[in-house]
Parts: sequence; structure tokens; C-alpha cells
Amino acid sequence: MICKICKNNTIPFAQAQVINKYTVQYFWCNHCGFMQTEEPYWLEEAYVSAINDSDVGLVNRNIVFSRIVRTVLLLFFNSQAKFMDYGGGYGLFVRMMRDAGFDFYRFDQYCENIFVKEFEANLKSGNRYELVTAFEVFEHFTNPLSEIEQIFKYSDSILFSTVLLPVHLPKPDKWWYYGLQHGQHVALYMQKTLLFIANVLGLNLYFGENNFFLLTKKKIPRLLFRLATNYKFSLLLNVFLKSRKRTFLIDDYYKSINKNSEKP
Repeated sequence: MICKICKNNTIPFAQAQVINKYTVQYFWCNHCGFMQTEEPYWLEEAYVSAINDSDVGLVNRNIVFSRIVRTVLLLFFNSQAKFMDYGGGYGLFVRMMRDAGFDFYRFDQYCENIFVKEFEANLKSGNRYELVTAFEVFEHFTNPLSEIEQIFKYSDSILFSTVLLPVHLPKPDKWWYYGLQHGQHVALYMQKTLLFIANVLGLNLYFGENNFFLLTKKKIPRLLFRLATNYKFSLLLNVFLKSRKRTFLIDDYYKSINKNSEKP
């Protein structure tokens, strides 16, 4: 296969059984470090349940990430602006950010919106967002470069999380993040893959803690970004910044009982 990131030839890497049913070939690109599956014909079946049963860390991840993102927004972005969570799942993260006073909206093409039904982002509206978050989403992209470019139509910055492919290249049955049991992870990245993407798109790339990354047109202090994405340090920074943002909780309650209100 041709690499979907850099368009070089890939190397057949390994085969593995996905969803306990399909034998799938994985291909690795020596040039940019990208790991991809063969064309994922099984995705319709894989997304019968958008949130896979093995994602037991979903709630804790949203708690930790919501705390970190608050700090990132207060330090580097206009915290009064609008934000979008791309691939937002049930909407738990957006609900937590709105409760904290940040004007977040949710988009997810696969998953039911449970917690923020009145705050769906309308991607056809032409609205621009101060920042797009995309947590545990990049590994789901079937055509990563074009899908990342698409997100940049909505914002100049993407704050995202993914787990990088280890440099020793574990086989699919030796590393949990291949996600063989659910079959939704079809794209895996190394550090040099993300650097290649940033270079192609003419963006700055920042590496943080907790598998956080930032692709942006902004220039920010690299060390400060890393500190802001450290959970314990972010809590301290929140105290230092003394944020007194007004929660959207009450406003959102009244909007939820007025179904005719306009969506962003």
C-alpha cells in the first residue's frame, strides 16, 4: 500500500485478527513512521457500538482532560470564544467544559449525543472556533491527512490526544492500542509522523504530557505547554490563574427546555 500520510511505499508489517473475525494486514511506512491497516472494510460493523466496551477509562479520561484543557485555554487561547470537541462521543467532555464556563460544542458522526443535545456543532454553518479538541480520534481516521485538513476549516488549532506507536514496533497482538477487539483503530502515529504532518500543513506542533499534542498556527512556549498538560501542574496553574468563569449550567438548562433555540 501507499502511505496515506507521505505517499511513499509501505512495508507489510503483520497480520492480526480484528473483531475476532477478520484477518487484517498492517502496513508500516519507514519514511514517516505511520502504521495503517489495509482498507478498513469492517468499520460499519466496528461502529455498531461507537463507544467500545473496552473503553473503561472514558469517564476518568474526561475528568482529567477537562481539567487540563481549562488550563490550556486560559494560558494560550481566548477563553471567551467558542470551541468544538470533534469526535465528542456522548458529550460528557463538552458538558464538563460548559459547566466550567467554556462555550463548547460537540460533533460526532458515529455516537449518540446524550449530555449536550442542544449544543451540536453545525459544520455546514461556516462557523469558526478558537480551538478544536479531538481526543482519541486521530487513530480512527481512514484518511488522516485529508481529515485533519478538514478540521482546520473550522479552526486554526487542534488540541488532540493519541498514543504514539513505540519505536520498537510491537506486533498487533503485543500492544493494546491496536484495538483488535473493537477494530476502530486503523491509523497509528510515531513522533516523526506528527512532525511530517505539521510540516506538510505549515503548522507548529507542540508535545505535551498525557499524550496531548497541539497543531496550531500559534507560537507558544513549548515548556509552558508541556507543564500545562501535566495534570497536577495544571491544577496548580488553575489556582494561580484564579479563573472565575461563569458556568453555563443554568443557561443550558433553560435552553434544553426551549427546543426551538438556534444551534451554533
